[in-house]
Amino acid sequence: MLALSAATATSGQDAEAQGAQLIAAAPSHADSGKTPTDSTAPAASAAAALPKWFDELAVNAFVSTAYQYNSNRPTTGATSYRVFDFSDNSFNLDVAELVVQIAASKPNDAGFRVDFAAGNSIPQITKTQDQNAAQFDLQQAFASYIAPLGSGLRFDVGKFVTHMGYELIEGYDGYNDNYSRSILFGYAIPFTHTGVKASYAFSSKVAAMVEVVNGWDLLRDNNRSKSVGAQLTLTPVAPLSVLLNWIGGAEIANDNHTNRNVFDVVAILKPTKTLTFGVNGDYGIENGTSTVNPGSDATWKGIAGYATLALTNKFSVALRGETFHDEDGVRLGTGTRATMSEGTFTPTYKFTDHVLLRGEVRYDTANQPIFAKRGTLSDKQTTIGANVIFVY
Repeated sequence: MLALSAATATSGQDAEAQGAQLIAAAPSHADSGKTPTDSTAPAASAAAALPKWFDELAVNAFVSTAYQYNSNRPTTGATSYRVFDFSDNSFNLDVAELVVQIAASKPNDAGFRVDFAAGNSIPQITKTQDQNAAQFDLQQAFASYIAPLGSGLRFDVGKFVTHMGYELIEGYDGYNDNYSRSILFGYAIPFTHTGVKASYAFSSKVAAMVEVVNGWDLLRDNNRSKSVGAQLTLTPVAPLSVLLNWIGGAEIANDNHTNRNVFDVVAILKPTKTLTFGVNGDYGIENGTSTVNPGSDATWKGIAGYATLALTNKFSVALRGETFHDEDGVRLGTGTRATMSEGTFTPTYKFTDHVLLRGEVRYDTANQPIFAKRGTLSDKQTTIGANVIFVY
């Protein structure tokens, strides 16, 4: 089964991504027989009554639905070690998302953004650890202000998606080259943060961000220690972007001293308009939490490579290959030293700017039997899927 969709070069959850936006012209109405005064006066009065900020309000939507088949046929109906595409032999509404915002774009601008997400796949995972609703997530909700300092010092306060990684949670303003998410996306880095961050562009080639947040995927902090994150974005030449990311802090509930640090690098090269290469590397360490060697630090590391080629303005193909090493059995939860690798092929067909279709074939392997297979375990797993996206 192959379905086709539109590839988009992305740069992690902060890297470049494409979106689509529909601006509809006001419909014309048949002549009602009324005079121009009759029809235009009420409209003019209503327009005058609208506050000025209403003109800046933007509303966008994103819907992702899919079907996936796992050749292992797990008896639980859940595909092992998948982040969002975990339902086997099932049609799924992954997410329906509505975004309401007033964008801040220049010094002295203030704005906000709220992302309402519902569905039976993505919201179950992206919801914070202290949130009970399973099929709904306030994925982002933050206010923004750009202080008139130099080119503009931007502050965002609230809940926002992480700056780590190559791939995105996805939305109207960005979606990935592949339907399934990488192992690194799911097990090496966080999804969201709640706190405050400051961003500043020193030039067209150098930008930076720092943040102080509650931690990984939390609305309320689970201890008395805050986490700190940072990002340095470098664009030495137009076809190349490099993002250096870090986050560190105590992430275990009621523990203010067991620190977790993750270092993340993303590089994107676009040698031509139709070809994009990407690489994502992660290294994580957490004090004294190893389950392989109790009392020792837990470490994990991995690397993923990406290639996307647009064969026409509607049809493209994407490849991803990666390997992830959970040296101390903490991130994958195996309790043993585990290594997972995967290869993914995703063809893409873009019907319009608002509708696209992605197909996917993915093959996972591990150094031990950890994938569910008909009531037992296997060291390999193959899935085939199709994904339709609507963007407005």
